[in-house]
Amino acid sequence: MKSLKRKSLLSCLVLVLGMILSTNAQDLKGAWEAQYISDKGVAVRSVVIFADGFQVNTIYAQSDGAFISTNGGLWSLEGNTLTETVEFDTDYPERVGTSISFAIDLQEESLKIVGRDQVWKRLDKGGPGDLAGAWLISGRVRNGVMQKRDTNRPRKTMKILSGTRFQWIAYNTETKQFMGTGGGTYTTLDGKYTENIEFFSRDNTRVGASLGFNYALENGDWRHSGKSSKGSPIDEIWSLRKK
Repeated sequence: MKSLKRKSLLSCLVLVLGMILSTNAQDLKGAWEAQYISDKGVAVRSVVIFADGFQVNTIYAQSDGAFISTNGGLWSLEGNTLTETVEFDTDYPERVGTSISFAIDLQEESLKIVGRDQVWKRLDKGGPGDLAGAWLISGRVRNGVMQKRDTNRPRKTMKILSGTRFQWIAYNTETKQFMGTGGGTYTTLDGKYTENIEFFSRDNTRVGASLGFNYALENGDWRHSGKSSKGSPIDEIWSLRKK
């Protein structure tokens, strides 16, 4: 009887611990921002987006949105230990493929890496946007013909969205090459998806622009159509990333 009680108690503790870890991970999801003066004396913004299993952190100038750096990949949280597996890093590409763990202090509205001064303030908890998550481009429609794309290959175009923030990143996990990124805020309303660009690594003149697209969720995929920042027509399919 005592043995059964011990097993029952152990099962309850495991269940409670699992619920705590799941709750902590859930609380981390969304967008966070820190503002500070860099080592070069530049006033910068650091914006982090955590979606299901994937994250991105980007630093850019507060004054004009000039892109400085970005890094990201997979993440997991156990207790207060955050582990990130790097898929792209513009400052340290040699870190691609490695995992980094560090302790964090996670509060309802603030996030801090233990031992560092910067404090990130919460921007959202994954709402209210319809498209929160990590998406990989999985197809394009050209001349009415669907062209599928393998999302498992090393060359990836990923878009991570919280409830109010978005960022796309083009990179290659095999060659550790980074091709470009852009991001800012977004809204979804009545089938219209609008991006407000705050940084763009390839062309800083696009900062401040707003781009509107049609969007729809079809069988779990995101159908995205309209015109690109260069004015070219686009009709894309994005799929939620699973691994």
